[in-house]
Amino acid sequence: MTNRRDFLKGAGVLTLGAMMPEIAVAKSKKTAKKGKKYIGLQTYSLGPELSGSNVAEGLKRLQKMGYTHLELAGYGKGKIGGISMADYKKMADDAGLIITSSHLNPDTIARSEKYSKANFTKLTDFWKRATEDHAILGVPFMVQPGLPAIDSIEDAQAVCEVFNAAGDITKQAGIQFGYHNHNREFCRVVAGGKGKNPDFTAREGRQIEEIFINGTDPAKVIFELDVYWTVMGCQDPVEWIDKYAERIKMLHIKDRMVLGQSGMMNFEQIFKHFYSHGEDHKNFYVEVEDVRSGKQFQRVEDSINYLLAADFVK
Repeated sequence: MTNRRDFLKGAGVLTLGAMMPEIAVAKSKKTAKKGKKYIGLQTYSLGPELSGSNVAEGLKRLQKMGYTHLELAGYGKGKIGGISMADYKKMADDAGLIITSSHLNPDTIARSEKYSKANFTKLTDFWKRATEDHAILGVPFMVQPGLPAIDSIEDAQAVCEVFNAAGDITKQAGIQFGYHNHNREFCRVVAGGKGKNPDFTAREGRQIEEIFINGTDPAKVIFELDVYWTVMGCQDPVEWIDKYAERIKMLHIKDRMVLGQSGMMNFEQIFKHFYSHGEDHKNFYVEVEDVRSGKQFQRVEDSINYLLAADFVK
């Protein structure tokens, strides 16, 4: 039986190098109809409403709403939500959607365990396995959305070492490694010590997100800014987009629930500033939380309708 590594070598995937992101972007442009907006969805938004036997029809439903590409969630044991990578890709292809990204966290250590030299190999082993699996999908991005346990500057620096190593691994398959924030990344930590967690008002120490950005190699690690969680971390997403334009290449577009309903998110300025930094600043994904409400398809449809009607979205 052909294993994953043999399959990837036979398909030439592991020799594509940095060409794959360009290929995937070109495919997404070709799929989108002329004049159609380029709008992605993080599939976590749908929770159990997109699972099991209803995935194929659910993906078609998303395409009809106007979504053009997907960022997946639910990776584990070589599958997405229990569905093989090849089968999930075929269902997306059949629906006219491109899978451009995937969220996944290492499962080889406990979430409460700090990154260290002692578990470095366990972490890199995860990224090697996950990269082989995701090369089957042809995704240009793999993104970690979970913040490791961090109590000090040194803890954050140890995470940077793992991120750089993960970026080396994914790059071999032409995939870009990225990190997605929530709100705790905007807390400050100090050298050798544990501060109040979370404490967004502290002025002593350094913000975890800033340590991540400045402590990782731009050729190996990019960042996906979740604009809602940035606001929840008492920060202005526009300031981060402009200050770190060379590192923040993707966005999560999110509101308290349906986009535009809370009035607290300045999406027009967010999109304006993001687009202003060049052609490679176009990948964003709608995400709606509270995923067990039974209203998720309606909420993601209401959210894309807001974006489709907005002049500031391309």
